[in-house]
Amino acid sequence: MTDATTPIPRGRILVVDDQRNMRATTALLLRAEGYTVSESATGEEALGVLAQGRVDLLLTDLKMEPMDGLTLLKRALEVAPRLQVIMMTAFGSIDSAVEAMRLGAYDYVTKPFKEGELRYRVERALDRAKLQAAVDNFATEFNQRHGLSALVGRSQAMRDLTTRLLRVAQSDATVLIQGESGTGKELVARALHAHSRRSNQPFVPVNCAAISETLLESELFGHAKGAFTGAVKTRRGLFEEADGGTLFIDEVTETSPTFQSKLLRTLQDGEVRRVGESTALRVDVRIAAATNRDIELEVKEKRFRQDLYYRLNVVMLRVPPLRERLEDVPALAEHFLERANARSPRPRRLSASAVDHLMTYSFPGNVRELENLVEQAAALAEADELLPEDFPLRPQGRVLPASPGLPPTDARSPSAEATGPTLAEVVEEAERRAIVQALERHGVDLARVADELGVSSTTLWRKMKRLNLRPPAGARE
Repeated sequence: MTDATTPIPRGRILVVDDQRNMRATTALLLRAEGYTVSESATGEEALGVLAQGRVDLLLTDLKMEPMDGLTLLKRALEVAPRLQVIMMTAFGSIDSAVEAMRLGAYDYVTKPFKEGELRYRVERALDRAKLQAAVDNFATEFNQRHGLSALVGRSQAMRDLTTRLLRVAQSDATVLIQGESGTGKELVARALHAHSRRSNQPFVPVNCAAISETLLESELFGHAKGAFTGAVKTRRGLFEEADGGTLFIDEVTETSPTFQSKLLRTLQDGEVRRVGESTALRVDVRIAAATNRDIELEVKEKRFRQDLYYRLNVVMLRVPPLRERLEDVPALAEHFLERANARSPRPRRLSASAVDHLMTYSFPGNVRELENLVEQAAALAEADELLPEDFPLRPQGRVLPASPGLPPTDARSPSAEATGPTLAEVVEEAERRAIVQALERHGVDLARVADELGVSSTTLWRKMKRLNLRPPAGARE
C-alpha cells in the first residue's frame, strides 16, 4: 500500500549526463516532482536502458564523450520512435539544440536552468507522449473494431486528423466533417462515436442525398399515425432512435432551406416534433454532420443557412483526399487485397511494381476508388502476383467537350488540343525538384533527406526509383 506522502509516479524519465553532479541534481529535482527517474552516464548505457522499453522522456546533455547528445538522439529514436527528447545545452550551443529539434527532439533547455523552467518543459513533453500514446491506442482499437480504413494511416495528414478527433471525442461538441466523396467521412464519424462517452449508445447514420425531400423530415423527426397518406401507424424518427448516442447527418448541404430551418430549431431546442404532432419530445443527441461540398461557398451563394452552418461547425474535421497522403496507398492496398483474398479461393499478392504504379495516380475517387481497383484486379488477374497492367488507371488529363455526336476526348490523347501539363505531371515535377534540392543539401545522408521532406526512408527510395533519380554513391537507407 502506498503511503499518503509518497508521490504517485507521473512518468518515466531517463537523465543522461557525463557530469555526475549535474546528473544527480537533475534526477533528484525530478524525483521530487513525482517522476520515476533513471540515470545514465554515457550514451551507450542510455541505449541499453531504452532497449528495455520503459522510458517516456529522454533528458540528455548535448556535449558528452564519447557519444554526444545528437548521436544519442538519432540512435534513441531508432530504438524508440515515439520517445520524447529534451536536449540540455549550454547557452553558446543554441544552434546545436535547434539542430537537435530538427532531428526529432521535442524541446531543449539551456544550462544552468531554473527549476520552474525544467518542470514546465518536462510536463509539456510528457503531455505530448500521453497524446501520442492515445493516438496509437486509438489506431489499434479502431483497426480491431472496424479494420484498416480511410481513417487510419501513417501520413502526417491522418495523424493530425486522428489527434484532433481524439481531442474533441470526449466532449459533446457538434462536429462538421468535410471531405471529398470517397474519403471516409462516415468512418470518421463512427470513430468519433466509438471514442466518446456515448460509445455504448446508438450510432445512427442518415444520408440526406439518398432520401427524397418529402420523406426526409419524417425519417429524422418521425410522424404520427394519419399525418399523411401512407402513415398507417406512429413512427419514431432517427433523432429518437439516436437518443443518448450520435446522429450522423451525411450530405447535409443537399437539404432544402425549409428542412434546414426545422433542423436548426431542433438543434437549438434539443426537442423534436413528429410530423402531425404538436407535442415536443426531448432528445439527448450528439450531432456529426458531413458534406463533400465547399459549405462556406454554399452559405455565400444562399443555398445553405448561415445560422445552421455556425450551429454545425463547432469543430471542423477535414478528411484529406488520398492524393494528399499517397504514402498510405501501400498499406491500404494490402488491406483491401487481404479482404478480397478472404472471399476468394485463389489468393493474390501485390508486386512492388504494382504499388509503385498505384502511387503515381492521384485517385480522384479517393479510398473508395483504390478499394475498387484492388478488388477488380484480384478478381480478373491471370497470375497470382498483381502487376501494374492489372490496375487500369483512369486518364488524369482534362476531358475536352465533345463535338456533336462524338465521345469526349482525353486531353492527353494525340488528337486532343494542347492543354499544358496534367496535375499528376505538375506534382511529379515538384517532387523531383524537392528531392534533388534536398539531396544537394544532405548528400549521402538519406535519412536527413527523408526527414526534411517529411516522408519515411522507404517512401523516399520508392519515389526516387519512380522519378529515375539515382542516390549518391555510398548512400544508405
